[in-house]
Amino acid sequence: MAAATPPRAAFSRRVVCLAAALWPAAGLAQTNKPAAAATGPFLSAARSIMAGAPLSVFLSRAPQGARLAIARPSDPADKAIVVLEPRAGVPAVQTPGGAGDYELRLTADREGKPAILLRQPLSVTEPVATLAAPERVGRRQALPVRGIGPNGELDRVVLVAPDAPVEAEGPRFFPAENVEATLEAPEKPGAYELRYVLNAPVSGLRVLARRPVVVE
Repeated sequence: MAAATPPRAAFSRRVVCLAAALWPAAGLAQTNKPAAAATGPFLSAARSIMAGAPLSVFLSRAPQGARLAIARPSDPADKAIVVLEPRAGVPAVQTPGGAGDYELRLTADREGKPAILLRQPLSVTEPVATLAAPERVGRRQALPVRGIGPNGELDRVVLVAPDAPVEAEGPRFFPAENVEATLEAPEKPGAYELRYVLNAPVSGLRVLARRPVVVE
């Protein structure tokens, strides 16, 4: 005949079993603690981009009066190459037209002086562009053109004389609005040049691509 279990021993075993059953639940409760809500500003953008191209920046929780800036890494908080006050939506910041290492910053005034709230490295690569158009066109006839490059806000594709200065005017369009357009050929026949002209901070005006066009 089996010996009876003492009451105290049976109680102890029940306590141990109950503790073992509750332990996973306790661990799960600790694991599922809600994460602390983020309160500070946040920004994210590509870390490499072609010179002169617009940089899209995802920005949230920016304080009142905050500014997006592109500067050289060694520049102090009060110095920048490009400064933009972000509006609603995803802001696009004009990048410098010269290749090199820069820094994207979120800044705001603190005690009357600019302060850097967030920063992210930005590598800017050499700009390139391509042009497509017929080699010959009649006087005052339609000339279909395609121009693709950094597509900055002030970039333009323009038809000018081959020896014209970089700032010369002529039939043109802005690839930031549409990379294809139809230009009217000049009245005067002769040799012309189709150009993609970059216009950005640091570089200023710079011809990235050329294509000869003869007006007959």
